[in-house]
Amino acid sequence: MNLTNDSFNFCFFLDNTFIVFKSFDDILYFIYVNTNNSIISYNLINNQKISEIKNPHKSYVSNFNHYSDKKYKRDLLISICSGLNNIKLWNVNNWICLLNIKNIYEYGHMYSACFLNEKNQIYIITSSCKDYENENSAPIKVFDLNGNKLKEITFSNDYTYNIKSYYDHKISKNYIITGNFGSIKSYDYNKNKIYHIYGKNRYKHYGIEINDKESIIIKLYESCCDGNVRIWNFHSGELLKNIKVYNNFLYGICLWNKDYLFVGCQDKTIKLIDLNEGNVIKNLIGHEEKVINLKKVDHPKYGECLVSQGWEYDQIKLWINKNKFI
Repeated sequence: MNLTNDSFNFCFFLDNTFIVFKSFDDILYFIYVNTNNSIISYNLINNQKISEIKNPHKSYVSNFNHYSDKKYKRDLLISICSGLNNIKLWNVNNWICLLNIKNIYEYGHMYSACFLNEKNQIYIITSSCKDYENENSAPIKVFDLNGNKLKEITFSNDYTYNIKSYYDHKISKNYIITGNFGSIKSYDYNKNKIYHIYGKNRYKHYGIEINDKESIIIKLYESCCDGNVRIWNFHSGELLKNIKVYNNFLYGICLWNKDYLFVGCQDKTIKLIDLNEGNVIKNLIGHEEKVINLKKVDHPKYGECLVSQGWEYDQIKLWINKNKFI
């Protein structure tokens, strides 16, 4: 079923063009950008609109990221305006804008940003893309919630499409992971250096997922525009499995569980991968454009569902597992 009739996404390779999360007050939030460049928030349980923030940036809102601030029991959201290299920080519980960081980079675009918690301090991590993929971009930057730049990550001048933080609870250590033109990279946040480069090629790496709950090995999943999903040992950098999914671009990925992974594809389908067998076992058909973003949500009425978004005017859909596609 369609969740929207007015959503819009201008860039086909961005992550988090919509966000779904459960808030501290038990609201299942669904947040997206509409065709008028408004930030729309919905209660996904009762399908009621909560708010509309009109013209939150001076140019198009490209994507988001969410963080549950347990210390103050609030839900934080960053909205990203990639074209102006601008981030705004919002308290979702009252939609007050807490911070506006302008001109983070002097050139290029900021396609992705995320949160990182280090010793109970929350930081915003930003990435950059120069105008051409074969040129060095500006480095990853770290800001506090007052907008002060604290540091830059060394040797991080990649053309970056996607950035995530990962905290390894077993060893109490923060990492930054980036999907770039040419590679996936991880950085040791405290040592401020590259941790691993997971293969090198001349392709674009978009989707990133981490699984640290199913086995002793922490697995890093990534999608690439060469049509492959690769699974890496996060800490050793070893390639564990290469799965040929399709002969064209792969975009967003969603790890359903230890056995199955969904992938958004250029051919307007969502492909379901059996990770143990290493092959595609199902195609979900319904989008009218390339599928760029996928999220898993636990809905109180429908159970475990998949939410997906296609490019541009293709709407955001909710896939209910009533026929047990898994």
